Amino acid sequence: MRGRLPDPDVADQWCELFFHTAQPEVGKNWTDGGAIHEERGLKGRAADDTRVVPGHPSLTRILREHIKAEDLKPSDLLFQGERGELLAGSVIRRVWRSARVKVLTPDEFASPLGKRVYDLRHTRLTKWLNDGIPPAQVAEWAGNSVPILLAIYARCVSGQLSELKKGMEAGEDLPELLDAG
Repeated sequence: MRGRLPDPDVADQWCELFFHTAQPEVGKNWTDGGAIHEERGLKGRAADDTRVVPGHPSLTRILREHIKAEDLKPSDLLFQGERGELLAGSVIRRVWRSARVKVLTPDEFASPLGKRVYDLRHTRLTKWLNDGIPPAQVAEWAGNSVPILLAIYARCVSGQLSELKKGMEAGEDLPELLDAG
């Protein structure tokens, strides 16, 4: 993944994240070269395809602070292992578990709520759909087709009924009846 941060002095502080490959942790017994991660193209995309996803201004601010604090160069990994290599999945899972303990109640922690880092993807896609972003756009950002997106997330959309009713009422008002008398 690569990204583009806007200049700090411009009004629009949305960043862009570019996804062009995936490096899933598959285990060294399952890769040709004995590496833990295997680099692949994006699922369901051409080998050289890139997916662009917007990053909220708060993410832009966090990334800018992290890059400055770590003195990262453009070619550096954003989050690195001890020797500048890809961060180990075990480290990510340990940090994620620690974060869940700190912010969730004991009952929430025991539940499946945010059990895996990957659950953040589901949270984000559900939030975009609940915010009224068109499914075609959400599917593009997610790297899914619209049918797959809706098959998984259609039941997650909530909180829009009141606004939807208002829209339907406004568009379907019947004309006033003429007084025949």
